[in-house]
Amino acid sequence: MGRKSQIAAIVVVLVVVLVAGGAYAYDSSQKDKIADGVTIAGVDVGGLNAEEAEAAVRRRLLAPLRHSLQVSFDGETWALPGAKLKVRADIGGAVERAVEESQEGGLPTRLVRYVTGGEVDEPVSAQLSYSQPAINRFVRRVAEEINREPRNATVSPTSDSLEVVAGKSGRKLRDVLLTKELEHAVLNADASHTVTAVVHETRPEVTTKDVASKYPSYLTLDRSTFTLRLWEDLKLAKTYTVAVGQEGLETPEGLYAIQEKEENPSWHVPDSAWAGDLAGQVIPPGPADPIKARWMGIFEGAGIHGTEEIESLGSAASHGCVRMSIPDVEELYDLVEVGTPIYIG
Repeated sequence: MGRKSQIAAIVVVLVVVLVAGGAYAYDSSQKDKIADGVTIAGVDVGGLNAEEAEAAVRRRLLAPLRHSLQVSFDGETWALPGAKLKVRADIGGAVERAVEESQEGGLPTRLVRYVTGGEVDEPVSAQLSYSQPAINRFVRRVAEEINREPRNATVSPTSDSLEVVAGKSGRKLRDVLLTKELEHAVLNADASHTVTAVVHETRPEVTTKDVASKYPSYLTLDRSTFTLRLWEDLKLAKTYTVAVGQEGLETPEGLYAIQEKEENPSWHVPDSAWAGDLAGQVIPPGPADPIKARWMGIFEGAGIHGTEEIESLGSAASHGCVRMSIPDVEELYDLVEVGTPIYIG
């Protein structure tokens, strides 16, 4: 080989070495940079170094997600502050993966990309997370304020009337649906941050239509007129003239129920001063027993019973019980059951 040829060969080698060295040096300078086309959780980080990429992702991904969530229903609003949601992401790990993806393919591949301006089409996730317990607690709080138990239809009695109080439906939050909607909104900056709560109606066990069947019999006592009324299916069926407790021993006012029934009962004399020597005794059925024919106990020794002292009917004459004529008490006994309400007014 001639001297010129040797020189030319040396020049070529030097050029190759210089080009290779330059290429290597340039590639080394790009090791901390992310290739064009790489995204982290949808944020374009191409051309940025690790520190710049982390700042960009934090600014464009996390900042918009640190919003409060709201739930609205029927003109009311409840808020869950963003700080309690604790939205976070493994940004450092995502940036490391983005840098690693940028170095894939070897030096020749990267050189071609540098020269041609090619991109690495590689989306990297950021592993977003948030506080699920915070959402669960929030939904429970909203449910406590929205939920309403249904109200059964019932009866409002007075001493001489019965009024039906209509039942009212309740409502229950669809908490599973609300939880899912909040979970969708918390990690979606484009989603609505106010969720409208959805409820479903809860029906009362006793509706207005059914209330009469719940009370096949009902009693009301008007002490001022000495009148006992029997209501069947909430309609007046029978009226009786009775005697009630005398002054100082009044028949107790209020809503009670028949607690027990007994035919031809004994008299369990109350341990009271008015009973004298009989106090605490049990008087069996017979002439000495003033409780005749039937007994329907209503409250602490007070009850409805028959009497032979029919002249006392229509007056305040008893020691707290309700006296009826024997035919009337026998009739009433067969028309009411244990548990029948009695309102005394």
